[in-house]
Amino acid sequence: MPTQPSKELERIPNPKPERDYEIEITTNEFTCVCPRTGQPDFATITIRYVPDQWIVELKSLKLYLWSYRNEGHYHEEVTNTILDDLVRTLEPRRMTVIADFNIRGGLHTVVTARYERTAEGPARLAAD
Repeated sequence: MPTQPSKELERIPNPKPERDYEIEITTNEFTCVCPRTGQPDFATITIRYVPDQWIVELKSLKLYLWSYRNEGHYHEEVTNTILDDLVRTLEPRRMTVIADFNIRGGLHTVVTARYERTAEGPARLAAD
């Protein structure tokens, strides 16, 4: 497994796929760069999900989040991209990604993006 930033998320088998249970992962070390100003943005990222057959391998998640460090992204875009990539990799029953960005310019931004698998068909993605 690499020790450099990587966009490759890895998954491992869920040890209890027959049970609905929630996994919460939080890091306060997320950084990216504002595409408008070039200034760094710092955030606490919280990922909550109910797995189905797969769970995320944590080191790959750390390296994935680290890969945004020098990239320019708007808060809303990066939050939804993280959700999309995790959903594509893990195929969870439900997932929420919350990005709580540090105050910059007197403004505090929190972006919440949600996914829920529906019984009727394809998954639904929603952003707050």
